[in-house]
Amino acid sequence: MERKLFTSLQGENADKLNNSLSQQGFRRSQNVLYRPSCAECSACLSARIDVSRFIASKSQRRTARRNNQLQRRATSPWATEDQYELFRRYLDARHADGGMADMDVFEFAAMIEETPIRSRVIEYSDPVADDLIAVSLTDVLEDGLSMVYSFYAPDRPQYSLGTHMILDHIKIARNAKLPYVYLGYWVPGSQKMGYKANFSGLEVYIGGEWKQMADPREFAAETHPLSTDPIAEQVANISLPDRHPTRF
Repeated sequence: MERKLFTSLQGENADKLNNSLSQQGFRRSQNVLYRPSCAECSACLSARIDVSRFIASKSQRRTARRNNQLQRRATSPWATEDQYELFRRYLDARHADGGMADMDVFEFAAMIEETPIRSRVIEYSDPVADDLIAVSLTDVLEDGLSMVYSFYAPDRPQYSLGTHMILDHIKIARNAKLPYVYLGYWVPGSQKMGYKANFSGLEVYIGGEWKQMADPREFAAETHPLSTDPIAEQVANISLPDRHPTRF
């Protein structure tokens, strides 16, 4: 049974709240911040890349060269028909049985556009084919970039577009002197999320702090009744920006 701890994200202090809670393992979905809090499982670990410690592997360098011709375009968070068409192709091919499989164009527009903080849509296009092939909805935090949701052309597996977008976000963060790229959640042993552990400099939020990941095998999915603190204790240990009236 999935359970989440969440709070609304709104008002003039939305940016401060998003920055503070992102540093404590929370993620944003439209105007809500959430963190998994399942009663008998704490397998989902928030993950980020320490840009200063990242060194591309041989495979990642090949991916970067393979996509060298792609053109990047950063825009305001505004949904387009081309984005939605690519999003549908991606879901149908990769996540046809997932929770987002039934999203229509209006729900997609809400996902992209309903953001009370500083967000960007970063598009990647192939100039030869004149085609949009990858998109990332990205939040700009005070200490990094948060890749809220990414999707890409499913018919180009040889290009490793998901990896390319992360590599490019590392480059953007490095140029902007931002220390981290937030990737969302990583689950030990999950094949779908295993790619995140392939990036050097990875950190995961566990036990109330960020820990460096030297070897993914050192982390095991905690799935017993005592693996998650009671909700009251979790809330008591969350640091909020000063004078923010948020209620969980």
